[in-house]
Amino acid sequence: MNIPTATGAQAVDPQTAAAADPQAATDEGRFHGKAAALLITTLVLAVLAFQLNASMITPALPHIGSFFGETPEAVAQVQSMFFLAGAISGPVIGRWSDFIGRRNALLLVLAIMGAGTVLCIFAPSLPLLVAGRFMQGVSSAIFALSYIVLNEYLPARLFGTSIGIIAAINGGVGGVDGYFGGLMAETLGFQSIFVAVLVLAAIAVVCVIKVVPGGKSAVAPGRMDWWGAGSLSVFLVFITYFVSTGSSAGWTSPAALGLLAGSIASFTAFWLIEKKRETPLVAVHHLRSRQVWPVIATTVLTLAGIFAIINFTVVLLSQDKENGFGLSASVAALLFLTPAALIGVFAAPLAGWIADRRGWIKTVRVGTATSLACAIAAALFAHNQIAVLIAIAALGIFYNGFFLTAINGLSVLLSPKEAPAALPGINGASFGIGASLGVVVVAPFAGLGTAGGYSTALWISVSITALAFIVSLFIAAPKGEKI
Repeated sequence: MNIPTATGAQAVDPQTAAAADPQAATDEGRFHGKAAALLITTLVLAVLAFQLNASMITPALPHIGSFFGETPEAVAQVQSMFFLAGAISGPVIGRWSDFIGRRNALLLVLAIMGAGTVLCIFAPSLPLLVAGRFMQGVSSAIFALSYIVLNEYLPARLFGTSIGIIAAINGGVGGVDGYFGGLMAETLGFQSIFVAVLVLAAIAVVCVIKVVPGGKSAVAPGRMDWWGAGSLSVFLVFITYFVSTGSSAGWTSPAALGLLAGSIASFTAFWLIEKKRETPLVAVHHLRSRQVWPVIATTVLTLAGIFAIINFTVVLLSQDKENGFGLSASVAALLFLTPAALIGVFAAPLAGWIADRRGWIKTVRVGTATSLACAIAAALFAHNQIAVLIAIAALGIFYNGFFLTAINGLSVLLSPKEAPAALPGINGASFGIGASLGVVVVAPFAGLGTAGGYSTALWISVSITALAFIVSLFIAAPKGEKI
């Protein structure tokens, strides 16, 4: 039966697809053939609308500062508030989708992002632009929502590959999106980037309405835990600012200690609230289980280790003329950033295909272990440009491909049955926390600009990644299940 929409369009549901094409869907309501391809394409468009907001704006930040006459420190809020909103929206909107339905949640975040994009296009001041960026950041929840939709509507044999396709976009469009973002900012103004994103978001909205099934998800009845969502959001804000403040003002500064106290208090409040709710954001006993906490910890630690290597330490090392490789910014990006991103685009779907057949937990461990090996190689041969280049390119396979795909798929498969969106949402927030933590931990050493400083930073990242691998060994499937 078709599901009517507010605009008069009709969504394609599995039963309709099966009637039109016997190969399109099974009696169990899973998409096959063209219906599956349309669903995956729709989610790719929705994810791209978010990802381009992240990657294309980075090279445009100097132009934004010049346009508004603001300092780099002030302009940094354009990105920081965007990612902060993303960290909050994933757990909250992901869990809310258990009650309002996946399609409604997708349309909600795309609408908020669209409104924020319009504000960014016409913003007369930097504060209003930052407000628009915060609204755009809410669309980060699209990743978690997409993973859940794929699990609910695709057969098991297509789930892994489709997760890989979505995860591949998490690193950008093969590394070329940042280049085009800079080019558009230079020739047409930074507002042109937002116009392009708005057009893409509008196309994604139409596709979601027509392709993603409507109705509510088949989860346990109940109501959204807004108290739990609020306390978790406060915790994420506190912990984010604690990490950034600690790195700049010192970990024992009054501001950092105050934020640490706020982090502890808000997480304690979240824990106590969840113990008393009938339908919590995520039940406390799940937070203690080996299906939840090791997944979150593995994500945080792996991001802290590997992200800092690729996006911070090696960036500084490659452009250092005295103690590094002395490359220009553009050449450094072309050699050390683009290959890993491009390789990841092809490796991620393959990783998902392998995970479906060899096991998701095993694939996470393989991805973490091989990423650790690449990190060790980079640290051992930090003085050798070719060796570092090969190590970072290999991370395109094992980190961008295997780890990111497997950990995202695993978060869906291990999420509590009564709260299927809980773990994907929280795990999504863990990406930003891990990336920020890794950078601030190695920054004092890599920032020295010495050979010893770069080496120390790389070995710190190796140690963190080694801890991530150890934690991944604690991940376990529920009894009687093989994942």
